[in-house]
Amino acid sequence: MARMTAARAAVEVLKAEGVTTAFGVPGAAINPFYAAMRDSGEIDHVLARHVEGASHMAEGYTRTAASNIGVCIGTSGPAGTDMITGLYSAAADSIPILCITGQAPRSRLHKEDFQAVDISSIAKPLAKLAVTVLEPAQVPWVFQRAFHEMRSGRPGPVLIDLPLDVQQAEIEFDPETYQPLAVHKPEASRAQVEKTLDMLADAERPLIVAGGGIINADAADELVELAELLNVPVIPTLMGWGSIPDDHPLMAGMAGLQTAHRYGNATLLASDFVLGIGNRWANRHTGGLDTYTEGRTFVHIDIEPTQIGRVFAPDYGIASDAGAALRMLLTVARERAAKDGLPGREAWVADCQRRKATLQRKTHFEQTPIKPQRVYEEMNRAFGPSVRYVSTIGLSQIAGAQFLHVYRPRHWINCGQAGPLGWTAPAALGVCKADPDATVVALSGDYDFQFMIEELAVGAQFNLPYLHVVVNNSYLGLIRQAQRQFDMDYAVQLSFDNLNAPELNSYGVDHVKVAEGLGCKAVRVHHPDEIQPAFEKARTLMAEYRVPVVVEVILERVTNIAMGTEIDNVNEFEELATSGEHAPTAIATIGS
Repeated sequence: MARMTAARAAVEVLKAEGVTTAFGVPGAAINPFYAAMRDSGEIDHVLARHVEGASHMAEGYTRTAASNIGVCIGTSGPAGTDMITGLYSAAADSIPILCITGQAPRSRLHKEDFQAVDISSIAKPLAKLAVTVLEPAQVPWVFQRAFHEMRSGRPGPVLIDLPLDVQQAEIEFDPETYQPLAVHKPEASRAQVEKTLDMLADAERPLIVAGGGIINADAADELVELAELLNVPVIPTLMGWGSIPDDHPLMAGMAGLQTAHRYGNATLLASDFVLGIGNRWANRHTGGLDTYTEGRTFVHIDIEPTQIGRVFAPDYGIASDAGAALRMLLTVARERAAKDGLPGREAWVADCQRRKATLQRKTHFEQTPIKPQRVYEEMNRAFGPSVRYVSTIGLSQIAGAQFLHVYRPRHWINCGQAGPLGWTAPAALGVCKADPDATVVALSGDYDFQFMIEELAVGAQFNLPYLHVVVNNSYLGLIRQAQRQFDMDYAVQLSFDNLNAPELNSYGVDHVKVAEGLGCKAVRVHHPDEIQPAFEKARTLMAEYRVPVVVEVILERVTNIAMGTEIDNVNEFEELATSGEHAPTAIATIGS
């Protein structure tokens, strides 16, 4: 047997489980682990500027490819508490990341030692496993269990806390014979799939609601094949966006209160049967349940049994991994097609396509200051189907989901449920690290951008180029819009007279100077016809300097983005598109 420190054994398990990259910030209580990682020489480390940033980098890394698990490392005390937002974000969206913290020596754990916090107890509600390892010989097996937990059932994050003396203790461990544990995922039975297809066959206007579980299961191809075989339109959720290309004839649009299309809501309201796969019926998707469910039959397939019936009781539920369910659905549907044929549903599909072609919002505005809709129109022009978009929260994200186009899975990388401000920049860096050749475009409002702006320096230091579009109205725009119902505009203004940048005309922070001070490049845009040249310049700068490039677009101060309280009661604040010229990059216009 090989003798080594417990920290080195942990590093050997990481390598055996496929880890090649870690994000983190070293410190005294985690230095033995860092020493083992250095001695191993096979795990690339990206030094974050904030441990929360490192956790979001790990999320971005995981979300980029089906096999990835991002790793975040920090020292004791505040490093662990800084990771909590990342754990929450990952848990909420079923994203596996591994958070590793240092800890005070075991003898000092209950003596209020410097930076000795019970991080495993703090993290337990947000992690599939959160444990402080008290026996050195258990370290490699706790790490083995961590990977098993992250990959089995509903994916999610894990936190492992390592006391300093545990890391340094020597143990027996043989990495040469180590094997990862077999992953367990529930699978739909043939009988369950038969019943589902029987229920679908009785419907006249069926839909598939495709959730993030399809992305997690790497089963987008199976989804598209099933939709084509059954001739059933698909409504992806925000987390499932990209599971079917936006320009596919059966992509019926997103439904919901905010990140939704007019045609998506109209089609869902016209349906009589909904097959939800890998989705959670989030309230921003459903709105009021009476409106959402009235007149429709529901089948819900989810990997986590307790998700079924959590929001509302479906007519039929199946606990299954989305990929396993889709494969069984395909098998049985193919057999039925070969034997007796399947319903055609051409008229229903044509109705859905008609709505998609006509129910559009206007994007082509020419005034200055710039309206945000024009920014997304220009982004559609500038970036092709291979672009990877990254965004998190705010009017910028909501409008982006209404107007941008996504054609591939994992090309809309979004923090769906938690929505922490500041997530976008570090997550985009994690995406860049996972896919160095990709065109990565982040989208932020000014406040999201300011929250973790220091992480731009990570992109400069480690040559992680991406394009960060910052739409700046110098407002907490989403909160300002929400305050309309209280007849107030209170504590949401970010504007001030910047004595060092009077040319900003009270827009406050000089994002260009800050970005340049952090080692990046930046371009500011004031007029609509400057947006496209700015994107071209950003690409040139990214290629030349291999650093993040910020394109800041100065917007009009107040724009209200379409949203409502029910999917049949969305408030359209702006004029709608009545011709192709009003929305020249809308998906219907592109496809015509």
